[in-house]
Amino acid sequence: MKHSTFFWFFLPTALAMLLFIAFPIVSVVTQSLHTAHDQVIVEVENCGPFGCTKEVKVDTEATAQLKAEKPLGKWAGLNIYFDRSHLATAEVAQAWRSKKSFGEFFSSITNLPFYRAMSFTLTYTFVVTPCLIILGFMIAVAVNALNQKLKGIVIFFSLLPMIVTPLIGSLILFWMIDSRGILGNALQWLAGDPNLSLKASTTLTWIMLMVYGVWHAAPFAFVVFYAGLQTLPQDTLESAMIDGATRWQRIRYVIIPHIMPLVTFVALIQLMDNFRVLEPIVGFNAEAHATSLSWIIFNDLSGETRLLSSAATTSVLTIVGVAILLSPVLVRTWRDFNRKA
Repeated sequence: MKHSTFFWFFLPTALAMLLFIAFPIVSVVTQSLHTAHDQVIVEVENCGPFGCTKEVKVDTEATAQLKAEKPLGKWAGLNIYFDRSHLATAEVAQAWRSKKSFGEFFSSITNLPFYRAMSFTLTYTFVVTPCLIILGFMIAVAVNALNQKLKGIVIFFSLLPMIVTPLIGSLILFWMIDSRGILGNALQWLAGDPNLSLKASTTLTWIMLMVYGVWHAAPFAFVVFYAGLQTLPQDTLESAMIDGATRWQRIRYVIIPHIMPLVTFVALIQLMDNFRVLEPIVGFNAEAHATSLSWIIFNDLSGETRLLSSAATTSVLTIVGVAILLSPVLVRTWRDFNRKA
């Protein structure tokens, strides 16, 4: 393809990436370096028949003028990144100096908002991602081996979790695990404890959120792997069968190497999605036991007081976290590409 042809072909995509990706990121980074203006406080004297009194009040006109002159707010630099609501460098240093063991140090820093959210976000990401890949692969292999007449209906039911809106799906499961729901009653009966509540335990809440994450995202992995299985070279598979390879050996030495690029693709997509987990926390109303980086952003932007600078700072830290998380997979993919080239 000629360079001029490629340029005009790629130009709409490049403009869209600049408009919807690059410019918003620059805007968020800029906002994270500024904080809201302080309100202009003035002292006024009110005089009446019984004398004069001094009163302190907010000068709304001066405050509005200040915001109009500098809409981004006042310059804060990296101060917001290091405050208690984010990296909390002073608190972390204090906890490190006063630590008696690593467990106490970890416990003390996870009481801080950012690190509490980060601990759940990373746990959710590293548990849900491999589990959904394994489950999606198992479903794909099982469906691929079914009779042709049964494949259609099984594929339909396998895709239902992905069809349901994430928030609605989490709400449905939330109602089911309630003490009055079918799953909640079943767990109470199995445990022999009528007072058992999944919502009252941090550990059970985390497990519940991760189970939902696997249930909701596994159909995506299934669709990708099932499509990959349709391109499986039958000659290689038949040769392995003739050589006496068992079903597990065929899966391990023929099927898995064939779909490994798809595994990398699914891992990249799901690592990004799981690191930005939000809907299950909102749907399960689980913020008392589990918060994520995306939930912090959502919380900062909701309510009457919109903490734009705090939300922007958490967004930048989330972008950095995603980049760090994806870097090993991207480096490995690049090396494999160069090796094949």
